[in-house]
Amino acid sequence: MWSLALQLLTVATVSHSQVQPPPTPYQVMVAEHARLTDAVTIERAIASGDSVLQRLAARALGRTDDEGWALMLDRLMDNPAASVRREAVRAAAQLQSAGMVLHARSFPFTKERDPSVRAELYETFGRGGFDSSRVETALLTGLTDESLDVQRGAARGMESYLRRRARTSKASPATLNAVAAAAVRTTDPELRLTLLLALNAAAYRDSAAIRVGLADADPEIRRVAVMLGRTWVDDRSPMVRWQALRAAGTCDRAVQHVRDRSEHVRLLAIDLLGTLRCDPAPLYALSRDAVHWRPRAHAVFALTYADSAKAGRAVRALAASPTWQARAWAARAARRLNDEALLRRLANDVNPNVRVDAITTREEAVQALQANHAGLLLQAATMLKKVGAGATRKELDAAVRSFERISRTKPLRWRDAREVLLPFIIEADQAHMSYGGAWLTQWVRDGDPVIQRIATEAVPAFRFRQPPGGTVFIPPLQAPPFPSEAQLRALDGAMAVVTVRGRGRMELQLLPDVAPAAVHAFATLAERGAYAGKTWHRIVPNFVVQGGSPGANEYDPATTYFMRDEVGARNVRGSFGISTRGRDTGDGQLYINIVNNMRLDHDYTVFATMSRGFDVMDTIQEGDVIESVVIRRSSTRSR
Repeated sequence: MWSLALQLLTVATVSHSQVQPPPTPYQVMVAEHARLTDAVTIERAIASGDSVLQRLAARALGRTDDEGWALMLDRLMDNPAASVRREAVRAAAQLQSAGMVLHARSFPFTKERDPSVRAELYETFGRGGFDSSRVETALLTGLTDESLDVQRGAARGMESYLRRRARTSKASPATLNAVAAAAVRTTDPELRLTLLLALNAAAYRDSAAIRVGLADADPEIRRVAVMLGRTWVDDRSPMVRWQALRAAGTCDRAVQHVRDRSEHVRLLAIDLLGTLRCDPAPLYALSRDAVHWRPRAHAVFALTYADSAKAGRAVRALAASPTWQARAWAARAARRLNDEALLRRLANDVNPNVRVDAITTREEAVQALQANHAGLLLQAATMLKKVGAGATRKELDAAVRSFERISRTKPLRWRDAREVLLPFIIEADQAHMSYGGAWLTQWVRDGDPVIQRIATEAVPAFRFRQPPGGTVFIPPLQAPPFPSEAQLRALDGAMAVVTVRGRGRMELQLLPDVAPAAVHAFATLAERGAYAGKTWHRIVPNFVVQGGSPGANEYDPATTYFMRDEVGARNVRGSFGISTRGRDTGDGQLYINIVNNMRLDHDYTVFATMSRGFDVMDTIQEGDVIESVVIRRSSTRSR
């Protein structure tokens, strides 16, 4: 209703906006960042006749994620400038209900003359959830378009369409055969890669498409062909070897690659020696103290599968490692062996991430609630939530104290723990009736909308009574203001150099035109030294690496606020994005796309692309340290 009211207000001010001067591009970006609470600026941009302003206005409408703006986008789809129509279609894809408007106005897409706009139309149509037969027919038509751009757009639409429907229904055999034939026929690497990903999404293992993919010069295409065919190859590219070992690994192949020149492949080979229950002899050698902690930790954990009877000694030795990541692996291994004594010891480790993997009892969870570590708090809250109404009064009181403490100090940064703790408190207090509805009601005014919702839904089940110790009011969480025009101008053409200790440097081209707030936040954090000394804590070969967390975990953000999404740039190999756990929850942690991850497009903010350092990116491992992040602005680079 609110967005509709704004829209009506906008319509009422059209004549007024036409006599006002058009806004500047910066003013449109400010309105976008405010999620169109300033709708008049957007209307002035649309009425200006300036294609740059209109394109920015279309992007702003899409980034609201508010379906009420669909009709305003509809107006821009008739714009004479192809760049504006293209941005309007892309924005419509973000407003998913706007797809019906898109469908009614633009199908069939051959009516659109500009190839770049047709490409966006096909991609959007594949994402829109329309009637399957019409979608398949339209996308197959796009795959035969004379324009390569249009074929690529149709292929992206087909990949989205097949992936989104994979669990509910299947495309027709004729459609899948046509996709496979197009993958065989094309000589364009991007198009072939997308079509093979589409076939993989549908689990359609066409032998001709797999054969052509395996022979392609592009290692990414060979990787996807291996994934699609679940085929074994001993390829010259590490990413292909890793995928082949993952798809068709055997004990013999694992032994063969334990000393592979790629550490990613070596570690996977070690893991497979455990999960496949292979001869444990290679694991004994790799579990010795003299071995580097990463292969040693993987080997010790693998022994819990391959030879659990003899694994205990190696696990206890690993638990004495000076490297906390190795001790965390020892805790996971101790869980598999049910080594309660070792787990009790590691539950008191000096490093909170080790304790995350080690705590197993309710008493340890209560103790962990006093920690100042997001991951440990979340683990403790998750353990107690399983107890539910069976919680003791001591456990309930500890949870309330922890919830109030982190609500006062870090309400947003530690949302994950609060989001688990509050439902536990509600369920436990329904049994004890110690705090009641009055205590709960204060959180209806919490600054975090997630906490507001949980509290609001639970309040009616309680009888009101005064909470002990008064009330806590958390003001609304405010992100910093949008960067000034001068700050953004200073980032135009800027680059960043990310140095990973012992690996090398990655050079990035920042994208302030696409993600201005994210680029400014990243540059501010970098120049403040916020990333220096932080680690890469999440490594998923052939997907992403993630790092920059103060707590070296998923749940401790680099920012003290949530960043707004600025979706637009694609998740191509070598691009840098902002970690998030939902709409407008960017936390300043960094992720790097190791491969082309088009399934992340339209949902994650990408703020930079890599120009040099792909070899460095491919070697990053768990625990590697970000030595520095240096921002090179165009003015400083020219000196």
